[in-house]
Amino acid sequence: MAQCVQSVQELIPDSFVPCVAALCSDEAERLTRLNHLSFAELLKPFSRLTSEVHMRDPNNQLHIIKNLKIAVSNIITQPPQPGAIRKLLNDVVSGSQPAEGLVANVITAGDYDLNISATTPWFESYRETFLQSMPASDHEFLNHYLACMLVASSSEAEPVEQFSKLSQEQHRIQHNSDYSYPKWFIPNTLKYYVLLHDVSAGDEQRAESIYEEMKQKYGTQGCYLLKINSRTSNRASDEQIPDPWSQYLQKNSIQIQDSYEDGPCTITSNKNSDSNLLSLDGLDNEVKVDGLPNNFRAHPLQLDSSSDASNSIDGPEHVKSASSLHETKKANTGIIHGACLTLTDHDRIRQFIQEFTFRGLLPHIEKTIRQLNDQLISRKGLSRSLFSATKKWFSGSKVPEKSINELKNTSGLLYPPEAPELQIRKMADLCFLVQHYDLAYSCYHTAKKDFLNDQAMLYAAGALEMAAVSAFLQPGAPRPYPAHYMDTAIQTYRDICKNMVLAERCVLLSAEILKSQSKYSEAAALLIRLTSEDSDLRSALLLEQAAHCFINMKSPMVRKYAFHMILAGHRFSKAGQKKHALRCYCQAMQVYKGKGWSLAEDHINFTIGRQSYTLRQLDNAVSAFRHILINESKQSAAQQGAFLREYLYVYKNVSQLSPDGPLPQLPLPYINSSATRVFFGHDRRPADGEKQAATHVSLDQEYDSESSQQWRELEEHVVAVVNRGVVPSSFHPTQYCLNSYSDNSRFPLAVVEEPVTVEVAFRNPLKVPLLLTDLSLLWKFQPKDIRGKDNEEVKELVTGEPEMIGTEVISEFLINSEESKVARLKLFPHCIGELHILGVVYNLGTIQGCMTVDGIGSLPGCHTGKYSLSMSVRGRQDLEIQGPRLNNTKEEKTSIKYGPDRRLDPIITEEMPLLEVFFIHFPTGLLCGEIRKAYVEFVNVSKSPLTGLKVVSKRPEFFTFGGNTAVLTPLSPSASENCSAYKTVVTDSAAVCTALVSSASSVDFGIGIGSQPEVIPVPLPDTVLLPGASVQLPMWLRGPDEEGVHEINFLFYYESVKKQPKIRHRILRHTAVICTSRSLNVRATVCRSNSLEDEEGRGGNMLVFVDVENTNTSEAGVKEFHIVQVSSSSKHWKFQKSVNLSENKDAKLASREKGKFCFKAIRCKEKEVATQSSEKYTFADIIFGNEQIISSASPCADFFYRSLSSELKKPQAQPSVLAEKQSVEDAVRLIQRCSEVDLNIVVLWKAYVVEDSKQLILEGQHHVILRTIGKEAFSCPQKQEPPEMELLKFFRPENTTVPIRPSVEQLSNLIKMSLHYPESFNHPFHQKSLCLVPVTLLLSNCSKADVDVIVDLRHKTTSPEALEIHGSFTWLGQTQYKLQLKSQEIHSLQLKACFVRTGVYNLGTPRVFAKLSDQVTVFDTSQQNSMPALIIINNV
Repeated sequence: MAQCVQSVQELIPDSFVPCVAALCSDEAERLTRLNHLSFAELLKPFSRLTSEVHMRDPNNQLHIIKNLKIAVSNIITQPPQPGAIRKLLNDVVSGSQPAEGLVANVITAGDYDLNISATTPWFESYRETFLQSMPASDHEFLNHYLACMLVASSSEAEPVEQFSKLSQEQHRIQHNSDYSYPKWFIPNTLKYYVLLHDVSAGDEQRAESIYEEMKQKYGTQGCYLLKINSRTSNRASDEQIPDPWSQYLQKNSIQIQDSYEDGPCTITSNKNSDSNLLSLDGLDNEVKVDGLPNNFRAHPLQLDSSSDASNSIDGPEHVKSASSLHETKKANTGIIHGACLTLTDHDRIRQFIQEFTFRGLLPHIEKTIRQLNDQLISRKGLSRSLFSATKKWFSGSKVPEKSINELKNTSGLLYPPEAPELQIRKMADLCFLVQHYDLAYSCYHTAKKDFLNDQAMLYAAGALEMAAVSAFLQPGAPRPYPAHYMDTAIQTYRDICKNMVLAERCVLLSAEILKSQSKYSEAAALLIRLTSEDSDLRSALLLEQAAHCFINMKSPMVRKYAFHMILAGHRFSKAGQKKHALRCYCQAMQVYKGKGWSLAEDHINFTIGRQSYTLRQLDNAVSAFRHILINESKQSAAQQGAFLREYLYVYKNVSQLSPDGPLPQLPLPYINSSATRVFFGHDRRPADGEKQAATHVSLDQEYDSESSQQWRELEEHVVAVVNRGVVPSSFHPTQYCLNSYSDNSRFPLAVVEEPVTVEVAFRNPLKVPLLLTDLSLLWKFQPKDIRGKDNEEVKELVTGEPEMIGTEVISEFLINSEESKVARLKLFPHCIGELHILGVVYNLGTIQGCMTVDGIGSLPGCHTGKYSLSMSVRGRQDLEIQGPRLNNTKEEKTSIKYGPDRRLDPIITEEMPLLEVFFIHFPTGLLCGEIRKAYVEFVNVSKSPLTGLKVVSKRPEFFTFGGNTAVLTPLSPSASENCSAYKTVVTDSAAVCTALVSSASSVDFGIGIGSQPEVIPVPLPDTVLLPGASVQLPMWLRGPDEEGVHEINFLFYYESVKKQPKIRHRILRHTAVICTSRSLNVRATVCRSNSLEDEEGRGGNMLVFVDVENTNTSEAGVKEFHIVQVSSSSKHWKFQKSVNLSENKDAKLASREKGKFCFKAIRCKEKEVATQSSEKYTFADIIFGNEQIISSASPCADFFYRSLSSELKKPQAQPSVLAEKQSVEDAVRLIQRCSEVDLNIVVLWKAYVVEDSKQLILEGQHHVILRTIGKEAFSCPQKQEPPEMELLKFFRPENTTVPIRPSVEQLSNLIKMSLHYPESFNHPFHQKSLCLVPVTLLLSNCSKADVDVIVDLRHKTTSPEALEIHGSFTWLGQTQYKLQLKSQEIHSLQLKACFVRTGVYNLGTPRVFAKLSDQVTVFDTSQQNSMPALIIINNV
């Protein structure tokens, strides 16, 4: 239980005090009324004695009474009505609320920190009022009147006569059978005569003389002269006198008990007939009924006659609303009580109470106890029980059994008032009232036995109850508190006697006692036992106290506390105590909050919301309902729908109170702020027939960090090229779409008249659909004047003119249950300035289903649309995006700091050109190497001209706009017939096998020295595209060499003609997806021709072998490939003729067929070979058809140069330089150069494809780049074999530097030798035994340096096998020659070979050693791979 102001030792004696009646004459009543008080009220503040009182018990022992209090009240002849008592208690509780700003004490239990009000003043007020308003009962005498004060005024004509009238009146009320109420303790009630004297108005002499007369008549102990009203009331304002009455009347103003100053009150006639009820219409108007003074009145707890007593006051309709209570209080507080009394008068009243108690009341009580005790003792020994034998004496004759049974009712026996068993109860009650608890206990104990023997259950329960209390209050606690007595009493009252009021009193007392002994668990059980359906208020208060018991235990039971608080709140709510209900739920919420008990939380929040709404605490109601909606609810859909509608209903009421206030923040739907994306620019146009718009950037594309990195690199690349190779420091990559991955630390730039699209990610957490209507963005705009001044214009809502910023409104946006959905909202800026997007604004509603909120139907005429809306409220949600966590400096690493995220704060800049690109006839599938012609259309859709259009791509070999020579080459008629992509010329079939030579410079094709092949200027006419203009340009495409799907990124870069300070350039992106399938595979090798001389007699002819394989698996419907032309392109070499192996001129390849070609290549003539720096290439075409494709023109040369430049970009394997001497490296380099050749081959083909029973001709080209003699080269990149796994070595290899040596192949290419001799030689061996044959040895220096050569003719090997190979022949003459060959010189040696017999001999035995003239090292360059030189020697 909560802490109380009084301890239980003070509470119980104060609850049971001696009762004294007061009967006043009219004149006396008038005197007290001058103070706005009745006589009983006048005494109230002074009714507690200030000193100890002594009295003697029956054994003549002195007994001390401390803090005795007496209760004086006016005689009321009507018993209180239960309904009126209920109303009174209800008012008391609702009038007592927790004080504002009361500091609750914090209880920490486990992991809970709870703010709980330590005291419950409403419960104490209830308990006090309940105990005071208990009606007197026949089975106990505690609240029966012990004495009666008869009060008359000294100003009356005949005061003594008035006293005797009052005395008769009292006698009549007590002894007349018409009056069953009030109850009197004993027949001879003490009468105490009080003469009131008004000091300021009365005659003091007369008062004293009357008092003397009274003393004569009633004795000094029985009368008193009380002087009051020492000052006149109009002097009240002079000095401030304390008002001790207000605290009592404050309560009484609610109770209206004994207070008559406000409002009409009813009086009853002596006949007690309701027909004579009159109303007093003022304070001092006395109304006489039947000439009798209005001394006693109807009970103050009577209900108005108009209200039906059978009504349940527990229903909220009957509860006096708190506001009317406040008015009552206000009315009361304005009245000054005791205005005519001075402090001396206060002391006189106090003195009067002392005198009355000392002289009158206590001696009377002492005497009565003695009498009862004597009566009991005189008959004590007569029988086993105290009274069983004396019943006859008391009742006159033995009561037969039958009549006792007749007297029994549900609660057992009813005793007549003079029954001997009741006398002992009387004595016990008297002892209890004067705090003689030992004697009281023994009497109660005895009476209890008697009552139980007689089965008088009501009496027995009363005795048990008081015995338990007496035992507890006994000084020195000789015996423990008998809680089982109380339990039995409660059970009896409740179950047998059906008297809940008495049971409740037992529970209130017992719980206090148990609490004082820290037996909280038992107290809680007791309190919970008495909760029942018959009174919600009582149940609520007791449950709340039980909850306090649980929290006050040694180990607090927090959840039990919360659960019982909820039950109490529920019962308070049923009793109409809305404020208390709300308070209980709020206290319990502390426990349930955030512990995952979501359904309980929902229930509590819902109730808090409803109660707050009833109490018009609308903000609390809104926040409670908001909580239900925003927590991940586990409720059913119907329940969530009800919550939502309730919320909307409350919200609507709140917003109606302040229609012009700021828009409220709505809790639904959830917005994932960090997922907000902002897009600058127009939406992409859909494909239009053959026209396909550039993909650019759109909100439909997923973010990919790899591709965004590629785009950034492309843009950096093109910006660097435009700025002469340097990226300016102010450059930032263009971002059209901002999301959580982009860099949002700078203010983004948007262009005026181009829309800004914000994609907001909504999520509906509920199982009911949400309908958002009139959804738009909320923004703030700061326009920039032309004059440069800022004038801020804040548009919270675009209700006004949209000339600054146009706002798109989505009329209906439905989010289904538990769905995540994005809304794209647009703004159209019409001015330059700073735009801040703050959030979204919308009407939140729900679709009208079959269910409606309690009594709330759909609102008519509120919305027309696709869905029928049940109710909606206007509100907003802000978009607040947290920037990235900073992690650069030490300070940022150690603390948690976030950078800015500015994606919602674009700066609107001046007009810029806007390019749109369309692709026409753009293929999606190609064969590898296939060439296709498409068109690109560039459109300027803005109002300002654009220039400097460039396109950049990582795959420049994929496309070309044609070189500068494109216009020069005429189109042949057949090329246009076949729609060929190539420029062709019809040729004469006679000149087929020789090459047709042309030349072209790579500079014409944008592949010059130091140029960037990836950045290609788009050849716009006049380099400017005017507003609204469009231009179409041809674009040739070549299928990539690898099969598969290729994503090729194009980035178009352009600038405005007039330079903008903020935006230097703009970009447009396009991603082309091409699927390639296999076509041809070309492999080629080149080797030196053995015939050293060409027509000019210079060395260096080459043979080129080309293998072409059809690798197409005919999935593209390809029937066959025709090789139409093979061209060479080189700076130094050209094809001379085709050395065709077969006579078949038509080169057709069906699926999986392979064709072989051989070509002779010669060096270009001096005039053709330009200087090294020039980029002029010689093209030689060898034609296998009847028209020549001009390979040096677009697009053939374009793609050739592109493939060449991409090949050049690949890293070449450079030998690692470790040698000490630089000269050795140079030597090696010179030797390597000998085996190098730069010859490039272009194979042009046609493919015949059948598609939908139509024959199509595709054409294409493959490139092979030959670098090294003897090494095979391929048209498509070869797959790298993964290296084999090596065993792990655990020792360190020794770091020996091996001097670089050229490889054998490189050496063999340094000096080329060939032998000239007759193939067969006839010699008559019979005439001459030795045959001499002249042989010419030609040595050719292939390098560009001087070479020292040694020719050794001696046979090297000595093994017999070698002799077998060479046959037995010898060289005659010098066996070793030393020569020096100049750069590329050819030298011939005349040798003689000597044979002794016929046979076939190999002459290729000379060994050649060479060294560069300025080097020391000699390299053996014998041609291990040279062909055998065979000679046949015949005999004739």
